[in-house]
Amino acid sequence: MQMTEPAALTLRERLGCYIQLTRLNKPIGILLLLWPTLWAIWIASNGQPDLSIILVFVTGTVLMRSAGCAINDYADRDFDRHVARTKERPVTSGRIAPWEAVMVAVVLSLLSLSLILTFNKLTFALACVAAFLAGSYPFTKRFLAIPQAYLGIAFGFGIPMAFAAVLNALPAVAWVLLLANIFWAIAYDTEYAMVDREDDLKIGIKTSAITFGRFDVAAVMICYGMTLVLLGIAGRMAGLGWIYVVGLMVAAAIAGYHFTLIRQRERMNCFKAFLHNNWLGAAVFVGILLDYFLQ
Repeated sequence: MQMTEPAALTLRERLGCYIQLTRLNKPIGILLLLWPTLWAIWIASNGQPDLSIILVFVTGTVLMRSAGCAINDYADRDFDRHVARTKERPVTSGRIAPWEAVMVAVVLSLLSLSLILTFNKLTFALACVAAFLAGSYPFTKRFLAIPQAYLGIAFGFGIPMAFAAVLNALPAVAWVLLLANIFWAIAYDTEYAMVDREDDLKIGIKTSAITFGRFDVAAVMICYGMTLVLLGIAGRMAGLGWIYVVGLMVAAAIAGYHFTLIRQRERMNCFKAFLHNNWLGAAVFVGILLDYFLQ
């Protein structure tokens, strides 16, 4: 589809477009990437993380999420205009050119990779894989029945990177945590996809909400259950105790609350459930933090 030429914008207007492009005005995506990364940093360092590693991974998370949003808007520019929630995004609305979104993604990705040049080779290799996953995810919605699973890998790749940075190794617990994050991402991003299901059906994008069909709510809750089971296994492998279990119980209660929001499939409540996943990730992290602190 032919794109319109970008409109003439003032510097302030263009800056606003870039903020909207990278979703810095909507930090929920940063938090959903950050919580699993923090879980991994604390477990890998046995509750005593190095401040420099925390700062690098927090900064890298912000940069890579922003880069992922930019390439997502480039990839979906011909679809977004047909979806009520996304039709005013800066690329699809013609306020900035598609090549600008690509350049923003490239620059932010390179900045993120530069942060870990002082780490070991394993961490850098995993960071390159993470960059590929973030850049390729938007295109999976064209052919994968459940692209949310791919998103879970992309969003969770800070987990093996954190273990590599701390230990220069990838123990089994890292992969259990990554698998838990995949199920969590399927759960929360299915809630997100339920908001746009009618529009996505019209334009031909594949999502888990469409694939699960009338079993969407059940699938979300099963994925939450698998997330909590795998987090429990990871905690046992890491030697975490009862305080961590309490954190998982709080997370389970939050997941139960999400069921009350999504069971009627009302769009705004589904979106509210998606946003509320920040608290589920935080509950798990606080459980890890307090468990190590009181040990």
